[in-house]
Amino acid sequence: MTSESDHIVAGVAARIFADFADPQTTNRAKDGAWKKPFWRALSDAGLPLAWVPEQLGGSGASLAEGFAVLGAAGRFAVAIPLAETLMAGWLLARAGLKSPHGAMTVAPARPLDRIMFDKDGRLSGRALGVPFASDTQHITVVAQDLTGNVVALVATKDCRIDEGQTPAGDASNVVSFDHVQPLRYSRAPAGLDRSALMLMGLVARSVQTAGALETILSLSVAYANERVAFERPIGKFQAVQQNLARLAGEVAAALAVSGSAADTLAQSSVFDDVAFLEAASAKIRCAEAATEGASIAHQVFGAIGFTKEHVLHCFTLRMLAWRDDFGNESYWAAELGRHIARRGVEDFWPLVASR
Repeated sequence: MTSESDHIVAGVAARIFADFADPQTTNRAKDGAWKKPFWRALSDAGLPLAWVPEQLGGSGASLAEGFAVLGAAGRFAVAIPLAETLMAGWLLARAGLKSPHGAMTVAPARPLDRIMFDKDGRLSGRALGVPFASDTQHITVVAQDLTGNVVALVATKDCRIDEGQTPAGDASNVVSFDHVQPLRYSRAPAGLDRSALMLMGLVARSVQTAGALETILSLSVAYANERVAFERPIGKFQAVQQNLARLAGEVAAALAVSGSAADTLAQSSVFDDVAFLEAASAKIRCAEAATEGASIAHQVFGAIGFTKEHVLHCFTLRMLAWRDDFGNESYWAAELGRHIARRGVEDFWPLVASR
């Protein structure tokens, strides 16, 4: 449930986004010079390290407040590693480690990737599709050894970073850890493992997707009321109205499922079966909404929506790229089915009805 505090924090974030990262302005920018003052403003407000306690260098905000910030970030389709820095700081804080200043990302970012913590205290392995790795100074890693899990902070420059981009043009890199020495590390507490990182990533991307869909709906409705064809706004045509109604339904579904998942994680002390059900369901449904919503929006806008000059692609391409982060919907649909099957038929309805 969203609290007054969540609204206040999200409002602060939205004002910063509007001042420094308006989609129309950033889409016209010739380079990324706008990102530095934008990140400085976010840092001054304590938002990148919102999930880090004050004694470890953060602002000590709640998970709910952080998810509210990510919802606002989705509504502006911000092309910076804010979600990744939030999650990286959260991991470090849970392991009792202080967060550095500057942008961070997390690894692994795919559910099947493994990073090993060697007996000599170094990291080995490869992580695919790590968001914004080439744009960050540090990577927070969840690694495994023979006895459990380790949370480690590494300097990005110490890793091998392969070039890569999402369809939206954001960095998405293969990161190789070739016997990398961490800057600091700590044994992960019980329950903090690769699966926990994946679930946090699923909910973060779902919340961002729902926010992006909100803006896409607003843009589409406004354009349908302005664009005139055959001497009347296209929003007066029944086919367009039907498409906009379908888009509104997808937005409502994404907001509901992502909000429920964020609320569940914010109120949970452990990543249990309920958290898994909520996070996986949110990723599956929001990814479906992103696919359907992008298709409808581009139908409404027609050819102009595909041009680089128009901001629509900033939202549609970005949220379509988010589908793959931390595992796509096909992977999590299969995992959710296996999870439910393992519990047995007797537990299925009580688990679903409890939500």
